[in-house]
Amino acid sequence: MILAIESSCDDSSISITKIETLELVFHKKISQELEHSIYGGVVPELAARLHIEALPKILAECKDYLKDLKAVAVTNAPGLSVTLTEGVAMAKAISIALNIPIIAVNHLKGHIYSLFIEKKEIFPITVLLVSGGHTQIIEANSLNEMKLVARTLDDSFGESFDKVSKMLNLGYPGGPMIEKYAKNGDENRFDFPIPLSQSRRIEFSYSGLKNAVRLEIEKLERTTLEEQDIANISASFQKTAVLHIIQKLKKLFKQKAPKDFAIVGGASANLFLRKELETLCKKYDTRLHLSELKYCSDNAAMIGRVAVEQYKIGEFINLEDLDIKTRLKDY
Repeated sequence: MILAIESSCDDSSISITKIETLELVFHKKISQELEHSIYGGVVPELAARLHIEALPKILAECKDYLKDLKAVAVTNAPGLSVTLTEGVAMAKAISIALNIPIIAVNHLKGHIYSLFIEKKEIFPITVLLVSGGHTQIIEANSLNEMKLVARTLDDSFGESFDKVSKMLNLGYPGGPMIEKYAKNGDENRFDFPIPLSQSRRIEFSYSGLKNAVRLEIEKLERTTLEEQDIANISASFQKTAVLHIIQKLKKLFKQKAPKDFAIVGGASANLFLRKELETLCKKYDTRLHLSELKYCSDNAAMIGRVAVEQYKIGEFINLEDLDIKTRLKDY
């Protein structure tokens, strides 16, 4: 079995996966959403302190599996430096104590492998990764053959939801809050501009849309920002944010429609986005792959699933070479 640790941001998570069968025999995650919600976003130093408390508690529940471990895996990039450090420190301690090798896992590959938890891999596959930190399109042909074909120029899809939620005083995380209010709103009430709609390039941008929403909120606040106004802004923003993605994907699909397409990342839990992608993929006779909702956000199960493939090819890292990286240029 492989024990995997995830601490790249504000979720403390540990999993144990069987190497031969891919069975997920243990998985637990402790979220820090409540602690960070009062600040309207993740506070790195607070997140690190909470990892120090949570990770040992979860590890204590794994003691019966320790004798069967063949390796320990840990997210080492990308992420927040102070939170990645906590997971890496634990992985090093486990490696030394049990005399087992360490596997360093790319967190973004983890999101792609969230599609394959307790399942075999499917390659080649085109993947849209949407999260609080990333909006990317990846052409994935295998574990170690992945090409970044498009990314955001500024804010990410998930980040824009968080920021609009903060503007509306709805709390953190913003994605679920905006989606909740949008259900009762009129998505056509506000005509927000779709970013880069005239550009032929396949790339993303959310800073302009975010600013357009801010200006509308300020205009409404001069009188009274009613509950229905908040719902209408949420619905109109969500519609525009998703249409931006769909427009760019249409350009990609017109060039060459993939046989298999997937959406992963924390923001991939947005049901409106999923529905629009289902329509797009159906039009192009493309198979759409989705992670289970419980595996969309950061979790150790996806890290463990990547680690199984790395274990099979002997992709280990020396203890002294294991460090953290807050950003990655490629896969």
